[in-house]
Amino acid sequence: MPKALPVIDTTTPVCCAPVAAGPMSDADALEIAVRLKALAEPARVKIVSYLFSSAAGEESSGDLAAILQLSESTVSHHLGQLRKAGLVVSERRGMSVYHRVRPDALQALCTALDPDCC
Repeated sequence: MPKALPVIDTTTPVCCAPVAAGPMSDADALEIAVRLKALAEPARVKIVSYLFSSAAGEESSGDLAAILQLSESTVSHHLGQLRKAGLVVSERRGMSVYHRVRPDALQALCTALDPDCC
């Protein structure tokens, strides 16, 4: 059974000195590692990619399941992991749940990894 992601405060994007700035604290390393772990699954990378490329800027769980050819429960699991890492936000509208990427969270992660990349 895979290990669950640690619970961290994901209300704000990762915020710490860049990895290349020198040794970092355990807390900062955990902040980055949790988000990278959430992305370390091909289906989750594809979900983020589809959400970024969506004309509406968001997709429902059902639409993502159809696009990825996965069950809705599998897609919901992956979206839950992305939400726990603060990379995706979700909103229920009627019987459907719509998801969108938090670009600020991904930008902050990129900057923490390499401040000159973005």
